[in-house]
Amino acid sequence: MTQTLSEQTAIVTGSSSGIGKAIAEELAVAGANVVTNSRSEERAEHAAANIERAGGTAVGVAADVTDPDSVATLVDEAVDEFGRLDIMINNAGTNVRGPAESFDPADWQHVIDVDLSGVFFGAQAAARRMIEQGNGGHIVNISSIMGEVGLHERAAYSAAKGGVNNLTRTLSVEWAEHSIHVNALAPGYIKTEMTDEALAEVGFTDANVRNRTPLERWGSPEEMATCVRFLVEGDHFVTGEVLHADGGWLAFAWGSSGD
Repeated sequence: MTQTLSEQTAIVTGSSSGIGKAIAEELAVAGANVVTNSRSEERAEHAAANIERAGGTAVGVAADVTDPDSVATLVDEAVDEFGRLDIMINNAGTNVRGPAESFDPADWQHVIDVDLSGVFFGAQAAARRMIEQGNGGHIVNISSIMGEVGLHERAAYSAAKGGVNNLTRTLSVEWAEHSIHVNALAPGYIKTEMTDEALAEVGFTDANVRNRTPLERWGSPEEMATCVRFLVEGDHFVTGEVLHADGGWLAFAWGSSGD
């Protein structure tokens, strides 16, 4: 595949596993210099080492996305290492489930801090650098179909992801004059260790997911990475969009094709 992102620099937050890891690896295949990230320096560096072993260019940087100073340092280290910043993928996220009427305020704040404030801090730090550079750039915020629909015991997560969607639209309008494209990717049910654990907790099965998804299967982290690559590659007229990569979940009016 053509290395369309050669000489560009990309940061992917929360890229030590799952969707973030797949995105980082795909951007490296496309030729980008990639900065992998986790709160753990060891995990961030391990993700970077995997990319290097596969022939890509990467460094791992630890940062906490809930801390704006830490995120600013993450951007500074990317620029110190590679000279510029072109792509920011705000992927780091978390979830705490529970009945809304008894949901712990500390858990609520934690989810909002990571899933919404963390996205804003990442976008803000990246945009500041991109505006200074004067060459535009791409910011992609990882949302969820839960930002569009409701599900039991997802009050904090759905609120945060709904916020990400409208934040994306607002930032795209505000930073368009600087040629910064801001979009969001909203995955459906993607097969990762995190979703396996989550489904086990709530009693969902593979059949439940397949029956609600017109494509009748799970999505993969690699497919989400392909979507992100589309959003950050080359010149296009797309900004302020939420791309739903859900196998048709949101489009399915009937709701289930089986038991």
